[in-house]
Amino acid sequence: MRQVIIIGSGPAGFTAAIYAARANLNPVLVASSVEVGGELMKTTEVENFPGFPEGIQGPDLMAKMQEQAERFGTEVLYDDVTELDLDGDVKKVTLGSGTVLEAASIIYATGSAYRTLGIPGEERLSGHGVSWCATCDGFFFRDRTIAVVGGGDSAMEEATFLTKFASKVYVIHRKDTLRASKIMQERAFANDKIEFIWNSAVEEVLGEDATTGVRLRNTVDGTVTDLPVDGLFIAIGNDPRTHLVHGKLDLTPEGTIWVDGRSSRTSVPGVFAAGDVIDPTYRQAVTAAGSGTVAALDVEHFLAALSDGTAAEAALA
Repeated sequence: MRQVIIIGSGPAGFTAAIYAARANLNPVLVASSVEVGGELMKTTEVENFPGFPEGIQGPDLMAKMQEQAERFGTEVLYDDVTELDLDGDVKKVTLGSGTVLEAASIIYATGSAYRTLGIPGEERLSGHGVSWCATCDGFFFRDRTIAVVGGGDSAMEEATFLTKFASKVYVIHRKDTLRASKIMQERAFANDKIEFIWNSAVEEVLGEDATTGVRLRNTVDGTVTDLPVDGLFIAIGNDPRTHLVHGKLDLTPEGTIWVDGRSSRTSVPGVFAAGDVIDPTYRQAVTAAGSGTVAALDVEHFLAALSDGTAAEAALA
């Protein structure tokens, strides 16, 4: 039986693995059968992660995290988790291959997925003008014209933030009223750099190697127009990857996994969560990494209490 199984291969998962491995917990990390590294694998230049003053490509950053985790003894499995049994002292993780792993503790760090528009050019130009994170990529659009898609608080926040860099920010919304809170609307309406394009849906992202514009369809009369922009920020929400723990762990009203205060302890003793799957607000690589640190330390304390025979105290470690 393993001491700890880590599910997820983003900054939270690999940071937890680094700490757990250095604590001689011999962690096994279940990455993915398709793509290791989480959402950063879709990011080009990362300039806000500490320690890389010249910036680093998202995939390169994740490769370095994996290399560091493996250096200390983390076993990485390229498979997918299909089922979790969190009842009892022994947690069971079933993989797509049919293998069942058992452990005394689990760190759940599956992250979240940005909602996509599902339109031509969106995936191809991801990282080349198409982004889901203003705080990550806004700096690259200094003095450029960009567009934000969405009508909620996150879209207004992204648009307002992007005016620090861009010369012009269009907000594209498929209706003629916003879902955003009144204060967020007022802030956006008062910003001279923001212009609203109402009753419009983005049908295609234009450009070959870089984004050059978007094709819009009017939702009222069906007319189609092209809007030249240098970048498109998609702010229509994100979904925590919690499907494996529905009905097994307590969730918050935002749909993230509930944890006890600033800890990583979930509603089930021996199960810990970290990264974007518990964070509805910040969703940054560095905050996810810090959350992974917390989870590994919480697991270490939990296992130490178990080994001392104080199981009741372990649940509160």
